[in-house]
Amino acid sequence: MPTDYYEVLGVARDADESSIKRAYRQLARKYHPDVAQDKHAAETHFKEINEAYEVLSDAQKRANYDRFGHAGVNGGVGEGGFGPFGGGEGFGDIFDMFFGGARAGGGAQQRRNGPARGSDLRYDVEISLEEAYHGTTREITFRHLASCATCRGNGAEPGTLIVPCDRCSGTGIQRQVRQTPLGQFVTQTTCSKCSGDGQIVQTPCSTCRGRGRVEQEKTLQVRIPPGVDDGSRIRIAGSGEAGARGGPDGDLYVYLTVAPHDIFKRDGLDVHLDVAVSFPQAALGGEIAVRSLDGSVGLTLNAGTQSGSQYRLRGRGMPSVRGGAKGDEIVTVHVVVPTKLSKRERELLEDYARAGGDQIEEKSFFDRLKDAFSAD
Repeated sequence: MPTDYYEVLGVARDADESSIKRAYRQLARKYHPDVAQDKHAAETHFKEINEAYEVLSDAQKRANYDRFGHAGVNGGVGEGGFGPFGGGEGFGDIFDMFFGGARAGGGAQQRRNGPARGSDLRYDVEISLEEAYHGTTREITFRHLASCATCRGNGAEPGTLIVPCDRCSGTGIQRQVRQTPLGQFVTQTTCSKCSGDGQIVQTPCSTCRGRGRVEQEKTLQVRIPPGVDDGSRIRIAGSGEAGARGGPDGDLYVYLTVAPHDIFKRDGLDVHLDVAVSFPQAALGGEIAVRSLDGSVGLTLNAGTQSGSQYRLRGRGMPSVRGGAKGDEIVTVHVVVPTKLSKRERELLEDYARAGGDQIEEKSFFDRLKDAFSAD
């Protein structure tokens, strides 16, 4: 076993102060009894490391040690306890390294018996696209934990006492003290007797059995504003679970699902509609009636409308949930070719074809070029 302090820390005899401190921290981390597997051997070596660091980190003691050896420092550590921990700085560093700065007797204890906020609840509601357009009101019924009316939430039978827990002295925390080579350490855990409340109910409430809360059914009228979308949520403050020990109630979140529509498709604030028209309507043009979320509306077709053409009805889409703006209704026209013709209809179409109606108008090269640039 090396007795030379420089060998213990693994540094050269001309090592500066920062090198000595760095070497000490690395060794302390490695041989700390709380992290080493062989705790007995680690504790012995840890004492040597502390002793070497106490001497070499002090300029006067180091000078005496370099000149006279162990005799120059009175045989090592005799008065200062475990070396660097007597002065405070080294102790704080190594303690923080392993325990995150929580020192025995230091700082305020975290009380576990204070008010606790109640849990939030979720309720799912499905609405139609028309309800999302106009807005609506839904009645919902759900079960939740409410504050007990008999004991007013404290869990005790009216007229009986609530006393501090005798195991944790009302703190809700149990403290266990143990001695280590680093000094005194304190471990804090939730009190097993009062479950962290810090109080003991001598006579539990007969209604809630000491829990302070009871399960109840609640009915609410939920106002759903116009313009909501699939996945929107509405927060109703204070309608969740009741708080504990006088804490505030949680909130209720109503999540909305907008059911798929049979003819409309929503895209943000816009709605899309497919409309079928006959060949004469598409060829001759004219006004047709189309559906909207706000009733029937007229749409003027241009003469020669092709299948797949789109018309935009301004302001006929969904309203913004924030108010003001409204989307558009986009109508896509599909020309329907009849599958069955009467004798008269066939004769008329044949006359139309002989008159040149079966010729497809092809655009010139320059017309197609113009269309390509206009599409950009």
